[in-house]
Amino acid sequence: MKKIAVTTSSFAKENHAPVDMLRKGGFQIIMNERGRKLSKEETFSLCNGCAGIVAGTEIYDKDLLTRLTGLKVISRCGAGMENVDLSAAKELGIQVLNTPSGPTPAVAELAIALILNLLRKVSEMDRGIRTGKWDKKMGNLLSGKRVGIIGFGRIGQKVAGLLKCFGCEISYADIVPKGDIAGFKYMTMEKLLENSDIVSIHVSAGDEILNAKRLRQMKKGAFIINMSRGEVIDEDALFNALKDGHLGGAGLDVFRTEPYNGPLKELDNVILTPHVGSYAFEARIGMEIEAVENLLKNLKGAV
Repeated sequence: MKKIAVTTSSFAKENHAPVDMLRKGGFQIIMNERGRKLSKEETFSLCNGCAGIVAGTEIYDKDLLTRLTGLKVISRCGAGMENVDLSAAKELGIQVLNTPSGPTPAVAELAIALILNLLRKVSEMDRGIRTGKWDKKMGNLLSGKRVGIIGFGRIGQKVAGLLKCFGCEISYADIVPKGDIAGFKYMTMEKLLENSDIVSIHVSAGDEILNAKRLRQMKKGAFIINMSRGEVIDEDALFNALKDGHLGGAGLDVFRTEPYNGPLKELDNVILTPHVGSYAFEARIGMEIEAVENLLKNLKGAV
């Protein structure tokens, strides 16, 4: 019986339909039981000898892909594919697929939730009440704020559309400038950082974008949201900018090392979520089913 590895730790926990689809396809399923993102060697141990992988954000570099015997298809449960060496996969005859639209509404809505939470200090006051403090903190309106979006793909544009309903002035920066789009103004990175009250990051690659210098280019008191990759922000520099008051707050769903256990936990003006951008029931199930459909369709003629 051909084997399929599922590396995403939360796969089918809310609905068994994706697993049932794999079983009906006649495959033996090997699940990630560690409850977290796998290391390279853990990925090898789980996936070696499998014809297909329903993959998360773990790394598939050339070395690993070369060592994985029998692998025909990697089906990402998610949009980004920067964790896979696509050139090496092509060279080795391994198909790589993704679910580009699946997480879009869920990630975008969580970004809005984090922005509103930060502006109105919801989590901060909630923690206060639980410890016996009745401290009414003054917040800010989202209406009329200048919001800069870094990365203007599907998710970035969805966030922009939702923010438009709040009367925000929206600009964006992207590796591929698209010009002004439906009232959304293109800016260089430097101009966007200097101009924005709120910066929301939605890039697909994991290169560092906001280092110490760029964080200091942001407006004093500005807020930052990161829903993309932990590597895009220098976390130590972010901690310093938040602690000394240069930045007003941050909402982070992704981190360089996950699970996160760093100093940002010490700050009241930071909201931390455990990489749950796509964890809305409807979106998650749709993504998982689409990932399995992609896998089964492309394995059909390959095994």
